[in-house]
Amino acid sequence: MKIEEKIDDAARPFLRQLMRDLESPREVRRFGSGWLSGFFALLLAISALLLVIALKFPEWFATPELELIKQWGGFRVVLHAVLLASYVLSLLSLLLRPRKALGLMALMIGIAAALLGGSNVEADGTRSLGVFFGLDFFIVNLLATGFMFAPLERFRPHRREQRLFRNEWREDLFYFLISTMFVQILAFLTLAPSNFINEATGGLDAFRAFVADIPWVLQFLIAVFVSDLAQYWYHRLFHQVPFLWGFHAVHHSAKSMDWLAGSRMHIVEVIMLRMVTSLPLFTLGFSPSVLQAYIGFVYVYSSLLHANVGGNFNRLGHWLATPRFHHWHHGLEREAFDVNFAIHFPWIDKMFGTFHLPEDRWPKDYGIPEDVPRGYAGQFLYPWTRTGEKTD
Repeated sequence: MKIEEKIDDAARPFLRQLMRDLESPREVRRFGSGWLSGFFALLLAISALLLVIALKFPEWFATPELELIKQWGGFRVVLHAVLLASYVLSLLSLLLRPRKALGLMALMIGIAAALLGGSNVEADGTRSLGVFFGLDFFIVNLLATGFMFAPLERFRPHRREQRLFRNEWREDLFYFLISTMFVQILAFLTLAPSNFINEATGGLDAFRAFVADIPWVLQFLIAVFVSDLAQYWYHRLFHQVPFLWGFHAVHHSAKSMDWLAGSRMHIVEVIMLRMVTSLPLFTLGFSPSVLQAYIGFVYVYSSLLHANVGGNFNRLGHWLATPRFHHWHHGLEREAFDVNFAIHFPWIDKMFGTFHLPEDRWPKDYGIPEDVPRGYAGQFLYPWTRTGEKTD
């Protein structure tokens, strides 16, 4: 037996144990069990390792927009503190927890980050081909969104029995990784039509100047409405055209709803969605700061709509999208099919007869009747391999 095969055979049981530890029920994760220290040790160690890789190979793995943060004098101090905290927490988990997988994995990843240079790492100087993969953007996004919504889901959940590491969390985390690591490529593909239209429609410069002169807050509100109206019809089209539904079915195949579930989108749909929503915003003359604010807003708001957060909000849900409003869009019941296409304003659904928000009721289950494959590869091919019409 080759040495690589021996290592592989030894690693598999350990990784299975790690997954079991992460997915353990709530009563096993009580305070003092070593689970919390192990989990946060693993999270901090992975964060430190990815940031160290981005610092060592900036041409390949660093996002230029985050360079200002990394040039801040305290950044390396914070990175060093994160590494130290991961060591301390991993050792605490190893002491407290009978199962050592969490603490041991965190410790190994932290050591790997230190061996690469830790907080004193120097850039390698390797030149890329002009394409970068945003590891730093991925970890910053994950930490910011996770620390925003995971506590909210813990203390104000709709489904109390749903765990943080619920079924299919690994698939959805991989979707999150893909959509953030390939941010440069996605931005290029989605903005290309806007750049072409702007160059070909110089006669609209006066109108664009008029839009740019509108007060900032009003510009932002108009941008949200224009984008939501475009997205409503785009969204509805993906439900009604069988071939397009094959792409959107991947998003609806999630059987649990939380802030991470919103990341499960076929890469083709991601590109098309961003094209549709960005086209009016980037061609009508909105100020760059308005566009940046809108992108941040819609990212956070989309995570909120998918989150496992309770609250009926019966009146508010008729005018402003709430988690319960969007959860009905993902419901498995017949009454939940092809409703609530708007992302921000439910009254757009009211205008076109697709509004559904029964008072004080939530969907019982999520997903679709179709048998969508498990795993990223099978779901990527699903639009081309599925047979038959959309299942209602």
